[in-house]
Amino acid sequence: MSSGNEVVARNVRLLREQRGLSLAELSRQAGLAKQTLSKLEQGAGNPTVDTLFSISTALGVPVTRLVAEREQVMTVQRGADVVWTERDGYASRALDHVYGSGVIENYLVRIEERGGASRTAESHPVGTLEHLYVVSGRVRVGPVDSPVELSAGDFVRYPGDRPHAYESLEGESLVHIVVSVPRVHPGTSTSQRTHGDAPR
Repeated sequence: MSSGNEVVARNVRLLREQRGLSLAELSRQAGLAKQTLSKLEQGAGNPTVDTLFSISTALGVPVTRLVAEREQVMTVQRGADVVWTERDGYASRALDHVYGSGVIENYLVRIEERGGASRTAESHPVGTLEHLYVVSGRVRVGPVDSPVELSAGDFVRYPGDRPHAYESLEGESLVHIVVSVPRVHPGTSTSQRTHGDAPR
């Protein structure tokens, strides 16, 4: 388990690099001394709450993205446990939020049962998240080392920057996938769609 300072250092550096920001530019936007930010990214700083909020605001992410281990990013929401909000003749259910800048891709994906075999997708760019909602059927999805079983109405968010798998557990399943790909370094391309060869 990483120390708190190491987690913050790793997250700040990752988010800064994803946005193509130099130390000097991020420190300027956050209103901090460059040396303060440099020490923080080396895990040597001891940031105050105000410092963390200044950095999170400059990066366009909630402060929890700076202090949480990336491995904890997987979230499961069971359809039977959610609360629908009723207002003016319609009901809504919040699934998730997407923070920061980059590319947001939406897919409806049909996954065929393959007798226990799953389709494995390669890692997407660092920081990518997949948000998957099961429209119909039963599936086993997520990181290859920790997939979860889901039924219609269930939702999961998991890291898309690690190998991940999709498997239908009965007949054909239909899922809705939203992929959030962070903005990359200047001069690199985001034109290759993550699910151009979506699982079938």
